[in-house]
Amino acid sequence: MLPDEFLAQNVARETSVKIIAWKGHCEVHERFTAAEILTLRQTHPGVVILAHPECPPAVVAVADFSGSTAMMADFVRDRRPARVALITECSMSDNVAQANPGTEFVRPCNLCPHMKRITLKKIRAALESLQTEVTIPPELFAPARRAVERMLAVP
Repeated sequence: MLPDEFLAQNVARETSVKIIAWKGHCEVHERFTAAEILTLRQTHPGVVILAHPECPPAVVAVADFSGSTAMMADFVRDRRPARVALITECSMSDNVAQANPGTEFVRPCNLCPHMKRITLKKIRAALESLQTEVTIPPELFAPARRAVERMLAVP
């Protein structure tokens, strides 16, 4: 499973599927520790901890919920906790906070230097110029499409 060993370990723990994981980690998520999460609980009583599954399994184990960024946003929208900490890249909570003004966000911050390189200006330029074309060999098109469709079908 690519791209993240911790994601693979956390998925394996919740399924009966044997997963062979690639030994890579997200440089943002791997920096969070279970001790840091326990300190957050002590310093912010009542905080609900939502961890991205690319965090180390020890972090996910002490969280109240683990899921993708979209799943964490849905959790906050649907359950409306009074105080929440999203254990993921720090700017990810900005949009969730804006959409949920009644929730206080505790923001432990590990900033991703790579995400900040993507800007609207650069996206627009890429779409206008179409200079970076991704091509897929014909024999891989059907299996690749099936893999993407399966990913999109997962609730």
